[in-house]
Formats: sequence, structure tokens, C-alpha cells
Amino acid sequence: MDEKKFGFVDRTEEFEKEDIEKNKGMGILAYLWWLVLVTIFAAPQSKFARFHANQGLVLAIIETAISIIAAIVSAALGWIPVLGWILSLIFWLADIAVFALALYLIITTAQGKAKEAPFIGKFKILK
Repeated sequence: MDEKKFGFVDRTEEFEKEDIEKNKGMGILAYLWWLVLVTIFAAPQSKFARFHANQGLVLAIIETAISIIAAIVSAALGWIPVLGWILSLIFWLADIAVFALALYLIITTAQGKAKEAPFIGKFKILK
């Protein structure tokens, strides 16, 4: 896969190898929805873990927002046969996209890489 084509930026060189090896597990945990909080509090000094925790936090917020919006829209418009089905499909595809991105980031983190994901990597919630 041509990662640059999709907007992924490899920032691995910015981190110390020792930090990467020591905190791969915390980096992986960061992409498991709200378990990102474990990474934030368990590895506050690790730049590698915080990089992944930042992206994981953004993903968790996006996934939560998708779920809330889907529930509201489903309650309001889900009873309309065709519209309800189309909206359900759109939210299902959004969930799949977030899941696929998280899975990809888990795999690259397990490989000891720090890939900045397109769009979400630009948001810096954690310092």
C-alpha cells in the first residue's frame, strides 16, 4: 500500500528506539476505543505512547460522535423505510472506516512505527 498516497506520514524517526520498544503495548492499547485513557495515565512520560494516545483519543471521540449521531438520527428518521436504511448504511460504513483505520494503526504500532493518520493526525489534543 502506498501510504503517502493515502496521507499517512511516518514519524518513527522522531522517537527513541528504547521508548518505542518499551511502549509498543501502550501504543496498541491507545487504539482500543476508550482504553486510550489507560495509555494516557500509565505512560505519561513516553513520547511514543503519547503520540499514539493522541490519535487514539481523536478516534475514540470520532467513534463516540458517530454512535451518538447515529442513535439520534435513527430515532428521528429510522422509521422512514428507505431513508432509514440509507442512513443506517452510511453510519455503518463510517464505523467500518474508523475500525479499519484503528486496525491499521494497531498493526503499524506493533511494528514499532509511528504513522500519523490522515486528518486525525493533525489534531493535537495531548501535549
